[in-house]
Amino acid sequence: MQQLYDERKEQIKKAAIRVFSRRGIPGTKISMIAQEAGVSHGLFYHYYTSKEDLFTTLIQEAVETSLAEFGNLHQASGTPLDKIRLMTEAMLDESGAPFFMLMHQARNSEGVPEAARKLIEQHPMSLYVDQLLPIFKEGQEKGEIVQGHPEQLISAYLTVLSGVMVIGEGYSIPPVDLLLRMVAR
Repeated sequence: MQQLYDERKEQIKKAAIRVFSRRGIPGTKISMIAQEAGVSHGLFYHYYTSKEDLFTTLIQEAVETSLAEFGNLHQASGTPLDKIRLMTEAMLDESGAPFFMLMHQARNSEGVPEAARKLIEQHPMSLYVDQLLPIFKEGQEKGEIVQGHPEQLISAYLTVLSGVMVIGEGYSIPPVDLLLRMVAR
């Protein structure tokens, strides 16, 4: 029974990530999440008390996962540019992009639950820039990354990646190599 409970809860969470990342919290109804998950509206409440509760849970997981992944870049093999490529691929991947979109929604949407807003405030973009700073600096020292102020370069690159994810249907995600031209030497 516990395994079935855990599987169903994960199914609802995955559906909610897709719906919230597209519609934000104000544009999402519990019925949309339930339909996306293939469960009844009432079953949702066996797992979460509200969409705000679920959204906050997802933001907590997204923050923890993204910070861990950014931190793991330092242990990844390859050159600094290889590590930036890995990060870019993960952010734009079908499984990774909705998490980053969810965080974008939490940073920029109205109606975000207070608990989720506090999580985002406690984990500002500067934490991600700080995680990437040694990689970009090393890349600059090795001549792989364009010269310039590394914090500004990282911020601009993350802004472009966020924009690519937000742009929506009708546009294709550019190839990673094209995006890397912004930072590669």
